[in-house]
Parts: sequence; C-alpha cells; structure tokens
Amino acid sequence: MSPTRLKAPNVKLPAEYEAETQRQPQGMDRRRFLNYTGWLGILGSLAVSLLGFLRFLFPRVLFEPPTQFKAGLPADYAVGAVDTRFVASQRVWIIREENGFYALSAICTHLGCTPAWLATENKFKCPCHGSGFRRTGVNFEGPAPRPLERVRIALADDGQLLIDKGKSFRQEKGEWSSSDAFLNI
Repeated sequence: MSPTRLKAPNVKLPAEYEAETQRQPQGMDRRRFLNYTGWLGILGSLAVSLLGFLRFLFPRVLFEPPTQFKAGLPADYAVGAVDTRFVASQRVWIIREENGFYALSAICTHLGCTPAWLATENKFKCPCHGSGFRRTGVNFEGPAPRPLERVRIALADDGQLLIDKGKSFRQEKGEWSSSDAFLNI
C-alpha cells in the first residue's frame, strides 16, 4: 500500500504558498491605498501651512492718495463765496470770509453722501435724505446729526492754500476755534 498523504483543509504546502505570493495583484490593495492617502493628506496640509506662512511674510499694503493738496493762491477766491472746484476731486469746499478762509468737508454727517451747494438758497443740501447745512456748515434741517466737519487749512511755503483732509475739526467738540480750522488773512 502506498502511503497517502493527508492534507489539512487550511494548511498550504510550501509550493502552493510560494506560487500565491509571487502573483502580482491587478490593482492597489486597500492597505497601500490608505497609506498613500494618509501621507498625501499630511503632506498637503504641510504645504498649505507653508504657503500661508510665506504669504504672511509679505503683508498687504493699502496705498491711499495723499490727504494734502494745494488749492491755489488766496487771491483766486472771491470774498463771501463758496468755491466748489474741489468738490468732485477732493470732496472739499473752500469758503472765503472777510477775515480769512475755512474749508468744509463735502461729506454729509448723516450717511456720507456729497451735499450740493445751492447758491440761491445760501445752503448746502444733501440729495440723499434732505439734510440742510448753512454756509458755515451747521446743520439746520434733515436727519444729519451734527454739522459738517472742517478740515485743516494753512498757507504753504509758496503762498498757496494747503488743505489737509487728514485732520478734521468738529464743531460739537469745540474744535472749530482751533487755529488750523480757520486761516486768518
């Protein structure tokens, strides 16, 4: 009788094991896929963090136009008149009185609209909500909560009027009596 070899159902012989391990799978197995996905996520988050850090080294800068401008010689302005030539470009009115000058900001104190100068009525009238301001800038009608602001006015070295919109003066704080809010000539 020849000896028969009994084979256990779950036990693989060495030859069968080698043949199975040498076969290449057709696609990527699950373990390798999850490994690659995990490393891709980690490296991706590091790359985004590095880009954010590099962007932090170059801050955003806002370049604004200068707040000062020259408005011409004092002789160019008529006494008792409101000059409107800088309303469109600078949002400023220049008013000449008998004893000097002052400059009003052309920004309504209600919502920031640009009021219009009505020479026939001798007042500034806001077209948005109807606020009215006297020639001095004091509000007398409409929803504007306070008078118009004055801006700094001075004489430049060359004798021209120098207007600085970066410095404003508010009447309710008593700043209209400041030497920079009114130019005596």
